[in-house]
Amino acid sequence: MLSVHPLLQFSMLLLGGYVLFLGLFRAMSLHGGRRTLFRWRRHVALGHLAMAGWLMGLAGGLIIVRITWHSFLISGLHGRIALAMIPFILFGWASGYWMDRTKKKRTLLPLLHGLNNLLVLLAALAQIYTGYRVFQTFVLGQ
Repeated sequence: MLSVHPLLQFSMLLLGGYVLFLGLFRAMSLHGGRRTLFRWRRHVALGHLAMAGWLMGLAGGLIIVRITWHSFLISGLHGRIALAMIPFILFGWASGYWMDRTKKKRTLLPLLHGLNNLLVLLAALAQIYTGYRVFQTFVLGQ
């Protein structure tokens, strides 16, 4: 059971990286003045999946900690970073949803959306290290 959380979150990190890669084409078009092919539908669908997966993984992590160690947020920095990610994930999801639903020419919201989601991805990368430290401390007892 303890291996499901890191596997899900790592797969969402890889998926989020791919979604970021897709979004770079849009950024090059909007802010770099280059004509590019932006796979909008793929970016939106996989972005929704990544955000939902991160939120489910976060909830799953809290549940696993509660079941296994009968407590909440004992993982220190790992848990605090996860909680800090919630508003950023929600903003990324909501801004992406809004741009998909109300299509029009805009530059600021896509920039904020992209920068926000880059922060989410960087926080998820940090979670690899902090999660490994949690695993060492609580599972391996080191």
